[in-house]
Amino acid sequence: MFDLLEFTVISCTALVCVGLAVWWTNPRTPRAEPTDWIDPDPLALLFQNGMLHHATDQARALLSLEPGTHFWDDLRDQLLTRFPDFPANPGTGLQGHTTLQALDRCGLDQAEITWQGPRCRVLLQDLSAPPHAPEISAEQAELQILRRIRDSAPDPVWQEDESGTISWYNKAYENLYFQAHGSRVDPGRSLFSESDCKHPNRVILNNGKRERPDWYQLATVQTDDVTVYHATCINAVTVAEDTQRNFVQTLAKTFAHLSIGLAIFDRDGQLTIFNPALVDLTGLPAHFLSARPTMLSFFDQLRENRRMPEPKNYHNWREEIASVIAAATDGRYQETWTLESGQTYNVKGRPHPDGATAFLIEDISAEMTLTRNFRAELEQGQVLLDTVDEAMVVFSPTGVLTFCNASYRDMWSVDPDSSFADVLIRDSVAIWQERFGASRVWNSIEEFVTEFGERQAWNIPVGHVDGAPLRCYLVPLPSGSTLVQFRQHAAAFDPDTKPRRLIVG
Repeated sequence: MFDLLEFTVISCTALVCVGLAVWWTNPRTPRAEPTDWIDPDPLALLFQNGMLHHATDQARALLSLEPGTHFWDDLRDQLLTRFPDFPANPGTGLQGHTTLQALDRCGLDQAEITWQGPRCRVLLQDLSAPPHAPEISAEQAELQILRRIRDSAPDPVWQEDESGTISWYNKAYENLYFQAHGSRVDPGRSLFSESDCKHPNRVILNNGKRERPDWYQLATVQTDDVTVYHATCINAVTVAEDTQRNFVQTLAKTFAHLSIGLAIFDRDGQLTIFNPALVDLTGLPAHFLSARPTMLSFFDQLRENRRMPEPKNYHNWREEIASVIAAATDGRYQETWTLESGQTYNVKGRPHPDGATAFLIEDISAEMTLTRNFRAELEQGQVLLDTVDEAMVVFSPTGVLTFCNASYRDMWSVDPDSSFADVLIRDSVAIWQERFGASRVWNSIEEFVTEFGERQAWNIPVGHVDGAPLRCYLVPLPSGSTLVQFRQHAAAFDPDTKPRRLIVG
């Protein structure tokens, strides 16, 4: 029994010793937390499988990122403008490291990315800051940004108190002041000269190095007890305005020599340009036109001066004028005005760029009188030729019938004026030979009518009418036309005209 008990005690003791030895040689240490990877640098972030796992207080405040809520893409969207090569995904693999440089040296200018397995650390540094610089607050960081913006702004900005004394200015204002006055900024002396009376918000900077002064547009902001000024250089704008003004003056000088009245209205319907001929044609005083009347006032005054047709219905007058303006805006207005004085005006309305509308008024009284007289002479000549017993017809150089008298229409029973198409010499020859039969005479007549060059008058017999011989006379007319005349004779030969050629029928 003693041996068995002793063996049992010895065995238990051995087992305990073995267990203690194993525990001592292989201790169960707890798993290291990811926070062991966090660098004490104030701008550090740790990502686990693409999600933000941990970030320093400074990083959370500056980047507005919270662990467990934001991902790698949220950080990349904020840093991509400064670090164009920032990777789209965290580093993969067992272990790696990369360093990115910012585009400029303003603020954070270096990003170190270190990864190991699923974890990735991002360390942002400002190399321009002294090493081991103390943490800065959000207000201090914002102050640095504002100072940086102040010094890099290209336009002058300054601040004045209630008395007009300059209490603050930026670097651009200081540089312009030195260029203009050759000294440091004097708080009681303004950089710019007095503003333009036509443009109160524009000021001039006289710089002795340039032939023409610099123009600036002022924008003012009143806040609390101070006024903040922002000045923007508008030299290009003033040059464009001067060019436009010179162009308008050149046009005005050109229009001054035109006999056609010109009135240009802007997009608001106000008169902007007119020439002296408009004053003469419309009878409107120059001071009225210079006051920039509207289109409706312009036409109302024309009606008062009886320089446009009197409306049939005065109650619909405004509607008619509105229709005129609308048609002119579309480029469809063109009318002839016959006035009580006997004058005749040709009025056109045309659209112009930028919504403008131009009216052109031309006195065509002389042309209308000449046209009426010419038409009366033509009608008189037609009546006189219709009284002639001989049949006469005129063909153009291309063989188109242009005129015939009543005797010709009666002889051949035709009315060319009622035809929609042109009547050619070929059509007329077909009618003639239908009555007198086919002959080479008709071919010769057709050739003579369409022949170019110098020609001699000639005649030839073509047949008999009521027992009397009928001769055809061909006479060249100016401009290449041809007069064809059919005349009956008692004798077979007319001593007044010798045939140019002999044709046997």
